Amino acid sequence: MNAISYRQEIRPSDPEAVSQIVRSSGFFSESEIEIANELVRDGLAHGGDSPYRFLFAELHGGLAGYSCYGLIPATAGSYDLYWIAVTEKMRGKGLGKNLLFKTEELIRNLCGRRIYAETSSRDQYLPTRLFYEKCGYLAEAFLDDFYAPGDSKIIYSKHLK
Repeated sequence: MNAISYRQEIRPSDPEAVSQIVRSSGFFSESEIEIANELVRDGLAHGGDSPYRFLFAELHGGLAGYSCYGLIPATAGSYDLYWIAVTEKMRGKGLGKNLLFKTEELIRNLCGRRIYAETSSRDQYLPTRLFYEKCGYLAEAFLDDFYAPGDSKIIYSKHLK
């Protein structure tokens, strides 16, 4: 993990790299991959005026993982964690946890009080749910059949101290 470097600025190569990372999970549909790409393109096009913020993790000059987060409109310090993903090669090595904790620190520095993350109830997302729980997130809401019949939405939150 010592070779990992972090940056917040978006580069023109990031939308495609993010698409590859998200696609490599095998979890997401083409429309979901396009949404991840779209958020990065929005950040690239609008800079500080974009509602989306990013933290990119690099290893040997290539993108190894990223997070995307943003202030929830009309709240006093509540943030959505829109995406957090790492390359297939880096899964299970602690990069996701480091990326999440560094993202939490960035949010704290923005006077963030709470973070919300959502995921699916499908069996393939069990590792994702366990990841959030191991990182101190609590399942606060369960929206039955949200994404599709049998595919509910679970909303996790974490209070930042």
